[in-house]
Amino acid sequence: MYDKAQSRLLDEGARVMTVCNACRYCEQYCPVFPAMEQRVTFAKADLVYLANLCHNCGECLYACQYAPPHEFGINVPQALAEVRIGSYEDYCWPAFMGAAFKRNGVMTALLLAAAFAAVLFLVTLQNNPGAFNQPAPAGDFYGVVSHGVMVTLFGTVGVYVVAALAIGLRRFRREIGLVRPMFEPRALRDVLTLRHLHTTGVDCTTNEEARSPWRRWFHHCTFYGFLMCFVSTSVAAVYHTVFGWIAPYSYVSLPVLLGTAGGIGLLIGPAGLLALRRRRDPALSAERQQGLDESFIALLLVTSLTGLLLLVLRNQPVMAALLVVHLGAVLALFVTLPYGKFVHGIYRTAALVKFGRGES
Repeated sequence: MYDKAQSRLLDEGARVMTVCNACRYCEQYCPVFPAMEQRVTFAKADLVYLANLCHNCGECLYACQYAPPHEFGINVPQALAEVRIGSYEDYCWPAFMGAAFKRNGVMTALLLAAAFAAVLFLVTLQNNPGAFNQPAPAGDFYGVVSHGVMVTLFGTVGVYVVAALAIGLRRFRREIGLVRPMFEPRALRDVLTLRHLHTTGVDCTTNEEARSPWRRWFHHCTFYGFLMCFVSTSVAAVYHTVFGWIAPYSYVSLPVLLGTAGGIGLLIGPAGLLALRRRRDPALSAERQQGLDESFIALLLVTSLTGLLLLVLRNQPVMAALLVVHLGAVLALFVTLPYGKFVHGIYRTAALVKFGRGES
């Protein structure tokens, strides 16, 4: 349940939306405003739905005649960002892990990755004492960490992460009243194209009168880079279990090509988003959103960088140590998915499905 501080944020969100609903100057900007106009009052479920529809493009802040320093102090992106983060905390599973959203930060993310790498190093040293002081066959990752250990470790973590994300999504859908299956062509198009980061102008705002396509492009690099890495891993699993083709695979094989393209996307996208965050108007987001954003970006960068280095140096003596560091980063990324910025993409997709069906 929302605590007193979060309840105050809901009250502020309701105040902001009530003023906006009386004005309606921004109704053409994004799905938030047409959905807002279907309401007279704004309960928690309404605010959670509207907050997760928001793409934080920022256009409404600079168009608003009641924005600070006006006495009304209307800041829609900031108010909805606060409600959005509250929804992540409220619907996560298990419930006590909601506190993880408050402690999320770059240092926490990097320490978690280092801790997993250290544990993997000790386990590998125990099971395979010569892994780090004698050369393994070129590119033979399973010669360092066995296939059985990898499958058991990542399979267990994967099942937990999928369960946590699924339960959180179910709670969110129940809150906003989305009952039917999550398939809606219009919503899928909006998700895959990030159409609402265009707003009604050229592209996303970074400051008043400053617009560029970079935020949308870097989001594309991140999203499709992550997707290609996932597909690469899935294809490699099919190669191993179905066809009996054992890694390492050649540089022109499908898993390597997909993984390389995905890794490059996951370098360019997160690095670009991190750079943009440094220049973007802080009034466009909530202060506590910074830790969520930057910790997720940091883990994506470490995962992609170590993965690409592992590919380039897989025939070198440093391969074993680099593999352990990479696996530690991947584990840290996985276990934080249900308790970090990743969930916003899932909830936003559900909100867009509801909007795409024309449901109030």
